[in-house]
Amino acid sequence: MDVASWGYGAASLAYCLFGLYFFVAWQGGRAGGALLFVIGVSFGWAIACLAAARVPHPGLQLLAALMDVARGGGWFVFLVVLLQPLGGGRIIWPRVAATSVVIAQTASLLMLAFGSDEGSATRAVIAASLANAVLGLVLVEQLYRGIPAVSRWALKPLCLALGASYIFELYLFADGFLFGRLDQDLWSVRGVAHALVLPLVALSATRNPAWTLRMAVSREMAFHSTALAVSGMYLLVIAAAGYYVRYFGGDWGRALQLTLFFAGLLLLGVLLFSGAQRARLRVFLSKHLFSYRYDYRIEWLRFTQALATVEGQLDLGQSVIRALGDLVESPGGSLWLRDSEDRFVMRSHFNHAQCDAAEPAGSTLCQFLDEREWVINLEEYRSSPTLYRGLQLPEWLSVLPDAWLIIPLKSANHLVGFVVLASPRARFDIDWEVLDLLKTAQRQAASYLARMLTAEALLEARKFESFNRMSAFVVHDLKNLVAQLSLMIKNAERHGHKPEFQADMLETVKHVEGRMRGLMTQLQEKRSIDPAKSVNVPSLLASVARLGQVAGCEVTIADDTSGTSTVQAHPERLERVLGHLVQNAVDAMPDGGKVAIQIHRPRPGKVAVSIVDNGCGMPADFIRDRLSKPFQSTKKSGMGIGVYEARQYLREIGGSLSYDSEVGRGTRAEIELPETVRGSVSGGAEVEFDDV
Repeated sequence: MDVASWGYGAASLAYCLFGLYFFVAWQGGRAGGALLFVIGVSFGWAIACLAAARVPHPGLQLLAALMDVARGGGWFVFLVVLLQPLGGGRIIWPRVAATSVVIAQTASLLMLAFGSDEGSATRAVIAASLANAVLGLVLVEQLYRGIPAVSRWALKPLCLALGASYIFELYLFADGFLFGRLDQDLWSVRGVAHALVLPLVALSATRNPAWTLRMAVSREMAFHSTALAVSGMYLLVIAAAGYYVRYFGGDWGRALQLTLFFAGLLLLGVLLFSGAQRARLRVFLSKHLFSYRYDYRIEWLRFTQALATVEGQLDLGQSVIRALGDLVESPGGSLWLRDSEDRFVMRSHFNHAQCDAAEPAGSTLCQFLDEREWVINLEEYRSSPTLYRGLQLPEWLSVLPDAWLIIPLKSANHLVGFVVLASPRARFDIDWEVLDLLKTAQRQAASYLARMLTAEALLEARKFESFNRMSAFVVHDLKNLVAQLSLMIKNAERHGHKPEFQADMLETVKHVEGRMRGLMTQLQEKRSIDPAKSVNVPSLLASVARLGQVAGCEVTIADDTSGTSTVQAHPERLERVLGHLVQNAVDAMPDGGKVAIQIHRPRPGKVAVSIVDNGCGMPADFIRDRLSKPFQSTKKSGMGIGVYEARQYLREIGGSLSYDSEVGRGTRAEIELPETVRGSVSGGAEVEFDDV
C-alpha cells in the first residue's frame, strides 16, 4: 500500500502539472481538446486510486475502477479523433468497438458491485479491461500504419508512449485473468508506469501544430534532463554492482565495493566534463527528438552575445572562431583577414596551430569564397572535388591539423576574410540547415570584423594625424632655432676677431644650420628632395658604420660582393633606413657588443644587407603582430615609426625587410633590394659615399 500511495501520488502530481501546462497552451483545436480531456480524466483516476490505496473502502475502489473506465474511454476518443482525417470506413469500426468495450467494462463493474457471484464478476471485469488493452494496441497500430511515412516522425513518440502503456495493461490483466486476481505489485506501480509516458506525449504535441497546442520543449531542458537521467541510471548500475560485490566478494567485498564506487564516480566525472561526450549527446537529441537541428532563438542570442562581449582572455577574432565553432561542435580554428598587401593572413587562432602562410586575394580559393559564398567542406571536397568546380586548395591547408570547414566572411559584398574550423568533437553531418545557419552567422561576424578593421584604420589615421601635428610643432621650433643661429652667425662674423676657435665654431654652426634646414624642408614637404640615384651599398654602409661606432659598439662589415653592389635609391633616405637599423642593433646592447653587417647576393639580381646583433632580441608574437605596425615599439622612449617608414620606403623601390629574432639571443634584420645593372640607368651618375 505504501508503494501504491507513492506511485499514484507521483502520477497525480505529474498529470496535474501536465494538465495545467496543456490548458495554458491549448488554443481551441479539436485534437488538443481531446488530449486535455484525457489528461484531466487521468488526473482524476490517479487521485481516486491514491484514495483507494490509502483507505481500502469498497466505495473508493469502485470509484477508482469507474475512473479507470473513463480514462480508457478518453484515450479511445483521442485516438478516434486522430484517425478521422484518414477517412474511409476505418473510422466507423473504432467508434463501435470502443463504445462496446466501455459498455462492457461498466457493466462488469456494476455486476461486481451489486452481483452475488464475486469470482465470475471479477473475471468479467478483468476480461473487459484486457479487451480495452487489446483494442488500444489495435488503434495505435492502425494510427501508425495509416499515417504517411513522411509524417510518422511527428506521431512516433505518441504511438510509442501509448503502445508501451497498453502493453503494460495487457500484461497486468492477462496475468490477472489467468490467476483470477490482479498482481498487487503490478497494480502498485501502474500509476508510475502511465506517468512515465507523458513526456513522449508532450513531445508529439510539440511536433503537431494541427493540434493547436502552443508547446515547446526546451532543448536545454531536454539535454540536461537526458544527461541527468543517464547519470542516474549509470549510478544505479554502479550501485547494484557494488552491492553484488559486497555481498558475494567475501573478505574483499567492502574494499572492492568502495574501489568500484570511486572508479564509477571518477568515470562519470570524466564523461560529464568531456566536451566530445556532451557534443555527441546534443547531436543525438537534436537528431531524434526535434524536427529542426537548432533552436534558432537560443543559438542566435548565444552567437550575438559571444560577439558583443569579448571575454577577457579572447580577442574578437578568437570569439568569432569560438562562436562559429559552437554552432557545429568544432573545438577551434583560425581566422584569416586581409592585410595591407592585399593578402589573407592568419590573424587569430583558437585551439589551433599557428600558420605563417599568406593567401593572395586573387587566388582561386579567395575568388571562390568571394563569388559563391560557399561553405567549403574539406571532407566533401576530397571525396567529390567536382562539386567545387574550378577550386584549387592551397598547400598550407595540408599543414593545418584537422582542417574541416572553410567559412567565408563577407560584409557589404566584400570578402573580409575566412575562418577555417577544425574537425568536430562528434560526428556532425552538414546539411542545408547547417549551411544556412553558417551563412547567416558569418555575415554578422563579418560585420563585426569589418567594424574592427575600420576602427583600427581610423585609430592609425588619428595617430598619424597626431604625429603630423607634432611634426608641425617641431618645424616651428626648428624655424626659431635656425633664425637664432643665423643671427648668431651674423653677429659673430660682424664682431669677431677671427681666432681659429671662433672660426671652427662658426663652421660647426653653419653645418648644423644646414642640416636643420634640410630636416625642416623634409618634414614640411614629406618627400625626398633628391631624385633616385645609383647608390654604392658598401660605401653607404661604411658611413653608417662609423655612426654606430661612436656609441661604443664594435661594428664590422663583410662584403661578399667585392664592393660592386649598387642599387637605385634616394641616398639620404636609404642612409637613414640603414642608420635606423644599425641604431636599433646598437640600442639592443646597452652595455656594448658587436654588430655584424654582411653584404651578399642571395640570388641573381638581388642585393641583401644583413645586420646582426647579440642583444636582447624580440619575441615572435611582437614580430608577427606588432613590428610592422606604426607606433609599436619595444623601447620605452621609442616612437615606433622607424620600422614602418623603412618598410614603406623599401616597398616603394622594390625591396623588402625581414626579421629573425629570439629573446636573449639577438636579432637579424635583412634588407633585400633589386640590384642596378651598370649602364642601364639613364640620368644620374653612380654616387660614392667615401667622403660622407
